[in-house]
Amino acid sequence: MKPIKKKPMNNINIDRLIKNVQTLGTIGENPEGGIDRALGSEADLLARKWLMEYWKEVFHRETIVDGIANMWLHVENGGNKKAIVLGSHHDAVPNGGKYDGALGVLMATEVAETIAEQKITLKHPLMIVSFTGEEPNPYGISTLGSKALAGRIKKDQLMNYSHRDTTENLVEGIQRLGGGLEKWGEIPGKEEIGAYLECHIEQGNRLVKMDLPVACVSAITGIYREQITVTGEANHAGTTMMDSRKDALLGACEAALAMEAILLELQDKDIVGTIGYIKNLPNEANIIPDHTEMILDVRISNEEKKIKLQHQINERMKEIESRRGVKIHRSIILNQPAQPMSDVVIRAVSRGIEQTGFPPVQLVSMAGHDASNVAVIADSGMIFVRSIDGKSHCKEEYSTPGDIEACANAMLQAVLILDEEMAE
Repeated sequence: MKPIKKKPMNNINIDRLIKNVQTLGTIGENPEGGIDRALGSEADLLARKWLMEYWKEVFHRETIVDGIANMWLHVENGGNKKAIVLGSHHDAVPNGGKYDGALGVLMATEVAETIAEQKITLKHPLMIVSFTGEEPNPYGISTLGSKALAGRIKKDQLMNYSHRDTTENLVEGIQRLGGGLEKWGEIPGKEEIGAYLECHIEQGNRLVKMDLPVACVSAITGIYREQITVTGEANHAGTTMMDSRKDALLGACEAALAMEAILLELQDKDIVGTIGYIKNLPNEANIIPDHTEMILDVRISNEEKKIKLQHQINERMKEIESRRGVKIHRSIILNQPAQPMSDVVIRAVSRGIEQTGFPPVQLVSMAGHDASNVAVIADSGMIFVRSIDGKSHCKEEYSTPGDIEACANAMLQAVLILDEEMAE
């Protein structure tokens, strides 16, 4: 879709932004072209060093590394009001792409650099952040930096986590990154942060289907997980007739297909479900399985629809139990509610998108993000840029310079609008 011919007064430097994306994308690049930049790795350390050096060169200010090793840069003082914070994370999943997280940090940097070089005076302080360990990592805890910011993890809990390969305790890992328990009080809080805005690639194909480069995020999806255990009877694979079997694996397979059918029947673009883990016992070629475990992961942002979904699953599971002679035990292992984004940030982002000439489409984020944690202490929002072919968490991840430019210009306008409309 071509934009309406309407240009904002201020524009970012897309060539500079793309150059920075490519440069940061060399840190942790593996021979296959993917990015290996997990929390605590050498690539993590090098990425931090590069960001701090770039920020020092451009803004002539030192980076503040807080107790959980989040990296903060105070770009403008802006008086005694609460700050507008822009950012994301610089770590990556194994063999990931150049854009997930990193683009958000670099777009925040570009927006701040544009504001500085165009001598735009803000009423509020402006800060950039790169959060520690957003992605799943060898220490076993994701969105670590923003969890600490929101108070969802305490410093005495860090000792409970260790690197699965090196056995290094998380406390030691954070110390290596420049953080430390003695600096825990330096993590900013709701007294300092007024609003948070994060750019992220969509990680899906909804914008591709709409032929749009950018969208506003209305909420971050809830995550509902069940562990499902199907119990049957083990028996000889050759001597047990087909009509006499209580096959746990086939019961689990039918349960999985039933859940897929339920989700398809809902015809709701904001609800998806996956069974990505399965364990089968005794897992031998000549024994009918008697015990199969699997995990159902559902992304859903509406509580009423979640209750309806649970009821439908209950009915299907009872029917499978009765017909196959197996027992299905289900237990909820995660029931994380959706996190709505702030109305004030949604309005600013929507108007920013309109000023770049595109319709202000709103989408629910189907993946988790740091913004969900920051929303506990401050008005938070997100802006999506189109992922080509919906690719993410892979080396093929890509957003075009044109789409990135549209998103960055919309983000810049949103910051200027927020600066005018924030209450504090």
